[in-house]
Amino acid sequence: MNTSPIIRQPPMTDQAFAALGVSQVAFVKPVTVDGRDAQSVHSADGTPLAVVGDRDTAFAVVRQNDLEPVSAH
Repeated sequence: MNTSPIIRQPPMTDQAFAALGVSQVAFVKPVTVDGRDAQSVHSADGTPLAVVGDRDTAFAVVRQNDLEPVSAH
């Protein structure tokens, strides 16, 4: 039987949740720019960082900036 006490944390604020992973993760999602398919790179809080032509380049850009890429669909 587990006798560990339950510790209740206050809910995270929207700002704290948005900042979660900001210095570690960037997400990549497909976009259309001027009628062409492209990939948009965003920080974890949703801030747009770059738009590039393909997914491989987007992931390379993210990794070159010491972040972990994550796909968003």
